[in-house]
Amino acid sequence: MPEVVTTTPGLFPLPDWAKAELSDLKGHQKGDLISGDEGAEITDAYERARSEVIERQQAAGLDRIVEGQLRWDDMIAHPLAVADAVETRGIVRYYDNNNFYREPVVSGALSPTGDIGAELDAATEQVDAGLQAVLPGPYSLADLATDEHYGDDAAFLDAITKFLVGELDQFPEVETLFLLEPSLVENPPGDGADERASEAIDAVATATDAEVVAHTYWGALEEKVHAHLLDADVDAVGYDFVSDHEENLYNINEYGTKSDIALGLVDGQNTLVEEPATVSERVEWVQEQVPATDFETVYATINTETFYLPVNKFEAKLDALAAVAGAEVTA
Repeated sequence: MPEVVTTTPGLFPLPDWAKAELSDLKGHQKGDLISGDEGAEITDAYERARSEVIERQQAAGLDRIVEGQLRWDDMIAHPLAVADAVETRGIVRYYDNNNFYREPVVSGALSPTGDIGAELDAATEQVDAGLQAVLPGPYSLADLATDEHYGDDAAFLDAITKFLVGELDQFPEVETLFLLEPSLVENPPGDGADERASEAIDAVATATDAEVVAHTYWGALEEKVHAHLLDADVDAVGYDFVSDHEENLYNINEYGTKSDIALGLVDGQNTLVEEPATVSERVEWVQEQVPATDFETVYATINTETFYLPVNKFEAKLDALAAVAGAEVTA
């Protein structure tokens, strides 16, 4: 019977006090898309907010702890938005929702910044075990950006991949890495590009000793994209069972999956809070629907980023999710 490990894909909403304080300090609230050099007061506010969200995850009892990605005003485009040789331009809709980010335009050779590694270093002061890193997957990060330097899609994806590997090199030791790949669903790669996307994910995954989850969401993968993704040397693929459970089940039963799996079972965009028993039942239900697969680990998670949610609803969902921590699937 698989072990159930509770976690999240990160990108938490800012605590309410931090929204107000940072609005005064920066002239914006979370989501207004102004980031860059940060003074001492802004840095201190983010550090206090990070400490608070770490403590909240620990209090809930989650098995994996993220640092929260509270500084990621540009959502998963953030790693590029703070990089040299990248100019942030106009406001662009973040996939098909009412959130926006600044378009990162790459105009020169990319080099890693160490920005995310520094956030994780700060988190290690509070997290002794179970630290989880979050990164955009290379395909999604390339999809959200504009290339004015490398010249073609394949070269640009390769550059983004090397950029992310360079960021990984500056990480402290982490137990798990979630690579967020919504673009594989939202803007699926075509013939040839689907194989390159898988190879890019593989390159990032093999650059770390952490357990790697390629987490997809906002629907289900096209069959060929799913088949290629399984070629990547990741430990688990994440499936959004909130948005499309039928097609995700079809992909798993038709093409198989990894020995570990991540299940997006809690809705990261809806304020309705799931009951803990409901989350447990959903874990067992998925296992019942894929009897041919003997999973070793099931990552029970929220399906999407959670910055969409009011803080009180977000925290209630953490509690509901954490209630299945350490459980074993009985199906």
